[in-house]
Amino acid sequence: LLAAVTLVACGSKKDAYESIKENKKLVVAVSPDYAPFEFKTLVDGKDQVVGSDIKLAQAIADELGVKLEVSSMSFDNVLTSLQTGKADLAIAGISATEERKEVFDFSIPYYENKISFLIRKTDLEKYKDLDSLASANIAAQKGTVPESMVKEQLPKAQLTSLTNMGEAVNELQSGKVDAVHMDEPVALSYATKNSDLAVATVSLTMKEGEENAVAIKKGNSDLKEVVDKVIQKLKDDGTYQTYLEKAAKLTEVEQ
Repeated sequence: LLAAVTLVACGSKKDAYESIKENKKLVVAVSPDYAPFEFKTLVDGKDQVVGSDIKLAQAIADELGVKLEVSSMSFDNVLTSLQTGKADLAIAGISATEERKEVFDFSIPYYENKISFLIRKTDLEKYKDLDSLASANIAAQKGTVPESMVKEQLPKAQLTSLTNMGEAVNELQSGKVDAVHMDEPVALSYATKNSDLAVATVSLTMKEGEENAVAIKKGNSDLKEVVDKVIQKLKDDGTYQTYLEKAAKLTEVEQ
């Protein structure tokens, strides 16, 4: 009897792919403070989460034939939400690091990223090499690769780790920090919207194989197969790049 109950319990346990199809809904965890990947803006008078990563999430939902539900949170909660089963996927400009791969599965890369420093435009000449940033006060988003890069490559710098990227940029504009380390498309987006900011010509070295990818809970091979298929198509026909370019234009008019 115990064996029979155990078999029934095991047999009734559904993986993420089956649950998504049954619920007809794909829940994706995002951190909407990282334009042009994902950010909030007004669309037809309504506050909505948009960006290239949101377009990617929609393409995956369409392939699965289900409705997309975007779950917004701070970046340091995105992977936790996936791990606890509150989200089916995490798409938030996440770098597939070796450390993260021990806990999560990842899709094939959908974007080969570059990390840059956002600085005040008046400091462009001041911060032209890594020596000039060696003892600077540098902000980065908590729990991100840009944060760990500063720790490893600029150990004497004063690191200010913040939960929200918008807060980090405000600290830069008010003079409380000297630079913000972030993905280059995000830095370019902030520089486009703020005439007092610029992207530094100097950058840290990024490890190979840490491109942006979709995070998936361990062992969900059927779901990973669908996600990989969608990403490969979007990369092959240039659609994801188009998503990124259109999102970048949206940030120019974002309030």
